[in-house]
Amino acid sequence: MCDAKLSLREVSSAYIHNGRILPVLDTISMQVKEGEFVSLLGPSGSGKSTLLKIIAGLIKPDAGSVFLNGKELKGTIVKMGYMPQKDLLLPWKPLLYNAALPLLAQGTGKKEAYNKVRELLPVFGLEGFENSYPSQLSGGMRQRAALLRTVLIDSEVMLLDEPFGALDALTRERLQEWMLKIWDHFKRSVIFVTHSIDEAIYLSDRIYMISELPGKIVLEQAINLPRPRARDIVLSPLFTEYKQNLMTALANETTWGNS
Repeated sequence: MCDAKLSLREVSSAYIHNGRILPVLDTISMQVKEGEFVSLLGPSGSGKSTLLKIIAGLIKPDAGSVFLNGKELKGTIVKMGYMPQKDLLLPWKPLLYNAALPLLAQGTGKKEAYNKVRELLPVFGLEGFENSYPSQLSGGMRQRAALLRTVLIDSEVMLLDEPFGALDALTRERLQEWMLKIWDHFKRSVIFVTHSIDEAIYLSDRIYMISELPGKIVLEQAINLPRPRARDIVLSPLFTEYKQNLMTALANETTWGNS
């Protein structure tokens, strides 16, 4: 794993519920290379969000290690762009302030922070909405604003926890296409959590499938579709082959988990 931007080695985690220890993650090992888009795919409640929180340093693993650029993160504070499932925009503040929040929190002056946000508004399709409040924005625009805020953290790795899960199908497809343009623009390494097989294939360079609890890696699938990707690639024979492989693996794992 020496060439990895981020790597996890045998990470395990559990929590106590009603006096019982419940395992959540079981010896997870994975890696993300420089500029790579990696998806975590698996059923609900399989520990994917817990894994992102461990990488972000919000939760300490019970066992195992997380490495960034070959250095263990244990006890080390690093900037990590983390976008949870909800956009968490402050409803009483306009978009400009919401997006600039990471910069303001680290001591950047208001003028400089707002100028940086304004420079990126066209990239995120939000130009002209800087003074709008979250209640005045569509669901897709709120997610774009939340991702803009995540990008402004200027971390080497972005952790995206099912950012499009609450959107309707058409908006979700549009934002998937937009996501690829943003990823190509900023060249960040990305870990993207999703329940959607199609979404994972369309976006990713590689996919890790996680089992039901306790979550463990049951499949690593490289996605060798050409980039840039047009929407009609979902109709290609190779896309269909990947989808069949992942559907079969997920069905087998779900059956095993419920037996």
